[in-house]
Amino acid sequence: MLEKYEDLNEMQLDVLKEIGNIGSGNASTALSSMIGKEIEIRLPTVKILGFQEAIDNNGSPEDLIAAILIRLKGSIKGMILLLINKEFAEVILNIFFGKSNIDLLKLDESDISALSEIGNIMGSSYMSAIATLTGLEIGVEAPSFTADMLGAVMSVPVIEFGEVGDKLLCIDKEIMIDGVKLESNMMLIPTVESLSVLFGKLGVA
Repeated sequence: MLEKYEDLNEMQLDVLKEIGNIGSGNASTALSSMIGKEIEIRLPTVKILGFQEAIDNNGSPEDLIAAILIRLKGSIKGMILLLINKEFAEVILNIFFGKSNIDLLKLDESDISALSEIGNIMGSSYMSAIATLTGLEIGVEAPSFTADMLGAVMSVPVIEFGEVGDKLLCIDKEIMIDGVKLESNMMLIPTVESLSVLFGKLGVA
């Protein structure tokens, strides 16, 4: 029985990576359809990182960043946290609205709605891959958007999930949109009990 993320073995991590590969394919197709551009998503890198390591992996605590938070419901509980830097947001908002030189703290409702939907597609694609493989019923709540310093954004999973350990599951993806390379950092933060349910369904000890 898993008690914390650090207990994950190599086989279990490989399963999560494979699910990530399937989810990336789903996300690529959905995103391409949404924005009308050719999209390639490099196979994701799945890592178990401490909260401070996760911050360091994405910059410094003072860096301004946008984040999409999606809470999970059903058989898998937890949250997905997608970090979107200014460069990523700028490419998306330029495609939709022809905007450039954006300020993450001064986005209007249309900007926030577009970025939230991008996050929703990416997070839902990953969870859909898990649901398809396992037969589990997994739902996602409506995404919520925030723009703040990275340290403040990362305090949310720390507060909610710190009791299960100081580690989380980070899924880094490299996305190519019309030849422009962008980094996307998604954190899948299921409860440890949910991971046990997942691996039990897949027969992975």
